[in-house]
Amino acid sequence: MPGGVGDAVCHIARGARVLGSHRYTRVVSPHGVAPMYRPKHFDCTDAAMLGRITTAHPFAVLVTTLDGRLDATHLPVLADHARGAHGVLRFHLAAANPAARALDGTVEALVVFTGPNAYVSPDWYVTPEQVPTWNYAAVHAYGRPTPVSDPEAVLALLADLSAFAEGGLDKAPWTMDKVPDARMRAMLRGIVAFEMQVERIEGKAKLSQNRADADRAGAAAALSNEPGEGARAVAAMMRALDEGP
Repeated sequence: MPGGVGDAVCHIARGARVLGSHRYTRVVSPHGVAPMYRPKHFDCTDAAMLGRITTAHPFAVLVTTLDGRLDATHLPVLADHARGAHGVLRFHLAAANPAARALDGTVEALVVFTGPNAYVSPDWYVTPEQVPTWNYAAVHAYGRPTPVSDPEAVLALLADLSAFAEGGLDKAPWTMDKVPDARMRAMLRGIVAFEMQVERIEGKAKLSQNRADADRAGAAAALSNEPGEGARAVAAMMRALDEGP
């Protein structure tokens, strides 16, 4: 399975570091969906970085509206970055999920990917009288999921998804040929596969860009010694921010 995102960072965030600034990016959506709140110094437009986050953290949240109400589904999502301007997202839902019946290619949806994240203690700062915060990276992808009707394409999605996940395990990978073809095709009736051409994508990398250099360095050093994988990944991103391209 592909690694994390600690070895790359949003170049625009480094260049836009502003202490005490509350300016933020607000892009008006032609579809009426409010953009992610992201101050200028946390804004991430680096396509490579966004791709790393969506690939390394594929378990996402699909948000849409059903009968005028918000609906959220947690699911694994495969990102194909080679297709279209912003890539294509591939996923499947249980056929019994109301969202599976509502997503017909015309309904706009939001897919939220949460990247590395970690609590930051003010004890790690040099500057006194500060308060805690949380550093993180996240990506919002917008589009209109379209059902995939070709059974072979659905099987390909399932094969790709299992291969991606199995690749990160310390064992010989499970493969779909271990399930009889007739049984596998019967099970396809229980799911609906989708592809979503990403029409708009937004990224945010909150990595203490609004802090003094010494405070940021202290937080990064402390996070790198924490036991959690997320904390160490955030520390690596913070260091990469200071090191630059």
